[in-house]
Amino acid sequence: MHPPFITHPPFLIIAIDGGAASGKSSTARALSERFNLLHVDTGSFYRAITAELVRRGIAPEDLDALRATLPALAPGTRVEGRAARMEIAGRAPAPAELRGPAVNAAVSHFAAVPEVRAALLAYQRGQAGVARAHGFRGLVMEGRDIGTVIFPDADLRVFLHADPEERARRRALEGQQDSIAERDRLDTRRKTAPLAIPPGATAIDSTHLTLAQVVEHLSALVAATSPPPAA
Repeated sequence: MHPPFITHPPFLIIAIDGGAASGKSSTARALSERFNLLHVDTGSFYRAITAELVRRGIAPEDLDALRATLPALAPGTRVEGRAARMEIAGRAPAPAELRGPAVNAAVSHFAAVPEVRAALLAYQRGQAGVARAHGFRGLVMEGRDIGTVIFPDADLRVFLHADPEERARRRALEGQQDSIAERDRLDTRRKTAPLAIPPGATAIDSTHLTLAQVVEHLSALVAATSPPPAA
């Protein structure tokens, strides 16, 4: 028997992990544009959940309140351009709210709670279906446990890192205040899905690289991962 005729290239899943200000978002956005991929920033999902919980006056250590609240949030996805944004009760928090001081101070604490991570697991994996439904070639998902937990069998797994001083400088240039060292400590030491280099991932130190250099390197890996179908 002849193999079935394939009319479309395979659906791609690219996982990009790394700490705060390691270049994940800029790199993922560039790859989404170049390869027609849905850009999924899972950090924004945790920030959206955090913003909603903070708005409701719930603390990370209040497990009873979290267990009662999380199932009722029922997040949805709004696709804007090539980006996926989380909606809660039909509302997508503004970027300024997601990056505000209250969320910056609380997001790693909420992200360390196993119940919060469990509540978001299926939603994050479901972004592949969102990408397919909107006609994307695949998705590029960034976060801290994408290649280890969310999509451990992703077609390409990448880990970006940079010196803490350089990452703090990048945050300052963005006009944001974010405790890089504290975020690193919380993200790498949490018991559930800590930040770590996924097995088999390509690790890139972006300290002395431009965004264009990182994107070109990864673009070559993407092209090698999924060559165009034969004519």
